[in-house]
Amino acid sequence: MKIFQQIIHLPQARRGFHIITREITNALPQISQLKAGMLQVFIQHTSASLCINENADPTVRQDFEMFFNKAVPENDPDYLHDYEGADDMPAHLKAAMLGSSVTIPITNGRLALGTWQGIYLCEHRDRGGSRSVVITAWGE
Repeated sequence: MKIFQQIIHLPQARRGFHIITREITNALPQISQLKAGMLQVFIQHTSASLCINENADPTVRQDFEMFFNKAVPENDPDYLHDYEGADDMPAHLKAAMLGSSVTIPITNGRLALGTWQGIYLCEHRDRGGSRSVVITAWGE
């Protein structure tokens, strides 16, 4: 069994859904050494998340942003946690809904993503800052 791990720091991104598949694979080229294995991508933040979805049509990412803003609105007077602004608690809720990690099979040295799948950084803050991501691959 081989295990590889790398921590990367993604530059600040505007609020929204951003494809980061290339950044992930470029940061851990050792994936190519694995005939069969798994890749876990974990974000070390509570106001941003990760998911896998459509990588071709950018309107999908726009619709994701629209949906989550409707589902979890800002300025709800019932929120108690608003120390960092109107997007603070909604960002935590959106991150909890989507999750902090994704796991992807590795087959013959490549991520076994579907034809139209990509890894998203889901930035839920207006000014979230740089985001740290732990990338771990293991297998044979």
